[in-house]
Amino acid sequence: MNDKTVGRVHWSFRIITLVTLIFNAMGDVNYFVQMNADSLASFPEVYRPIIEGRPAWATGAFAVAVFGGSLGCILLLLRKSFAFYVFTASLIGVVVTMVHIFGVAGFSSFDVWMGVLMQLVVTVFLIWYSKKAESKGWIS
Repeated sequence: MNDKTVGRVHWSFRIITLVTLIFNAMGDVNYFVQMNADSLASFPEVYRPIIEGRPAWATGAFAVAVFGGSLGCILLLLRKSFAFYVFTASLIGVVVTMVHIFGVAGFSSFDVWMGVLMQLVVTVFLIWYSKKAESKGWIS
């Protein structure tokens, strides 16, 4: 589909995209805060071992997850169908992050579970929503 055939979007499209962009932007901020040693000292005890002991591959996956989500939302706002692929990469980042947190590191705190599961649900939703937007002609 080319740019000339992209139709008008439903009123909810921009609201959903902006809300999920804000959600993902909070993840971006969280990433930068976790990379700051002074900020890390103020984190609750349950989170510090996960962050301090995280290997480079898990840190990279976390970056792909959060920045991919934000970039995908920006692409949705720009009405680009490539958002689907960026959200898919973000989902891979989320899953690899989950493998580290729950598999390798073995953490099972409720707070940790909720944070990661929320990111998983939002990312899966955005993959589905980007395909729906493309099928409706809202993005090209």
